[in-house]
Amino acid sequence: MSLRIDLVEGMRIAVKSLANHRLRTLLTTVGVGIGVATLLAILGIVQGMDTSFQAQLASLGSSSVYVGKHPWVSMGNWWEYRNRKNLSLEHMEAVRNQCTLCGAVVPLLDDNDDVEFMGRSLTFVNITGSTTEYLTVSGFETTKGRFLNDTDNEGRRLVAVIGTDIADTFFPEGTDPIGSSIRIAGKPFTVIGVLSRKGKILDQSQDLTVIIPFNTFKAFFRGRRSIEIGIQVKDPETMDQTEDQLVGILRRARGTPPEKPDDFAINKPDQLASTYEQLTGALYGVALGIGFITLLVGGIGIMNIMLVSVRERTREIGIRRALGATKRTIITQFVLEATLVSAVGGAIGTFVGLGGAKVVSLITPLAATVKPGTVFFGVGFAALVGLVFGIWPAARAANLDPVEALRDE
Repeated sequence: MSLRIDLVEGMRIAVKSLANHRLRTLLTTVGVGIGVATLLAILGIVQGMDTSFQAQLASLGSSSVYVGKHPWVSMGNWWEYRNRKNLSLEHMEAVRNQCTLCGAVVPLLDDNDDVEFMGRSLTFVNITGSTTEYLTVSGFETTKGRFLNDTDNEGRRLVAVIGTDIADTFFPEGTDPIGSSIRIAGKPFTVIGVLSRKGKILDQSQDLTVIIPFNTFKAFFRGRRSIEIGIQVKDPETMDQTEDQLVGILRRARGTPPEKPDDFAINKPDQLASTYEQLTGALYGVALGIGFITLLVGGIGIMNIMLVSVRERTREIGIRRALGATKRTIITQFVLEATLVSAVGGAIGTFVGLGGAKVVSLITPLAATVKPGTVFFGVGFAALVGLVFGIWPAARAANLDPVEALRDE
C-alpha cells in the first residue's frame, strides 16, 4: 500500500517538476530522442530489407536446388572453380535416372545479350536455354501464351518466352506480344509466351529474362559451356537427404576419387539467406553501436540534470525528510522523474526514427518496416536508460542529511 502511494505521489511530483523546468526537460528529451531515433531509423530500414529479402528468396522456390560448376556465393578460390570439369548432359541424365528423391530435372544454360524490337533495345538481358519442365523447377508460370514444349527443343525452333520487364517495355498495355518477332543477339525469335512477375533478388531483376529451347541456345550461343542442373526436390522435408544423394551420384558420374573434394557445387536459396544474414549482421552491429553511444550521451545528460535538480531542491528534500518521508520515497520520486523524461524522449525519438525510415523507403530503393515490437522497444529502452542513469542522483538525494538539507539556502 505504501509503495503504491509512493509511486502515485512520486509521479505527481515528477510531472510537476518537469513542467516547472520546461527548457531543461526539452533539452533532456531531445538528447534521448536523438539516440532512439538514430537507432530505430536504422533498425526500421534493416528490418524492411529483411522482409523484402525473405519475399524475394521465396520467389526462388524452397524446393529447388541447382547443381553448378561453382557456388553462387564464393569467397576466393575462383581459379579452382574455373578449372573444374564442365557439367554435361550426361551428368544431368545420371541425376534424372538415379536420384529417387528428385522430381523434375532440367538442363540450364545462361548468357547475357541484347534484345531488340521495333527499333528499341534492352541490354544485358538474361538469356536462358532450358526444356519444358523449367517452370516446375523455377517456380515461374505463364500468364500469356504457352511455354516451351519438346517439339520446340527437338526442332531447335526460334521461339521465346519473355519476362514481364521485357513485355512491359516492348508491348504497352493492351498490346498482345504473342506472335511478335523480337531479335536476340541479332537472331529473330517468335514470342510464344509471357512469364509471371517474380521481382528482384539482391537488386537483380528476375523478370528481365528470355527463355528459349535448350538445343536452340546451344546452336546460337556456341562455345564450351558448363550446364547448370536445375532440380525440383519431391519433398522439401528431405532436402538434406536429397543433397547427400546428389553428391554420391555426381561424384560417381564425374569419376571423382574418394580422397578428392567435390568438384561441383550444390546451390540452394538458403545459402543466399546465410550470406545476407552475415551482411545485415554487420548493419545491426553498426546500428546498435551508434544508438547505444548516443543513448549513453543522453543518459549522462539525464544524470547531470538530475544532479542539478537534487542540488536545487536540497531544502525541499530536507523538509520532506523532516515530515517523515522515507529514503525509499525520495528515491522513488527522483527515479520516476528520470524515467519519465527519458520515456518521453524515447517516444518522440521512436516516431521520428521510424518516420525517417519510412521517408527513406519512399525516396530510395531501401525498404522499411515498422513492427509493433520496435515501437515498444524504443520507448521501453529509453525508459530503462532513464532508470539506470537516475539511480545515482536519486540515491544521493535520499542520503542527504535532513538537518544539513534544511539549512541549505
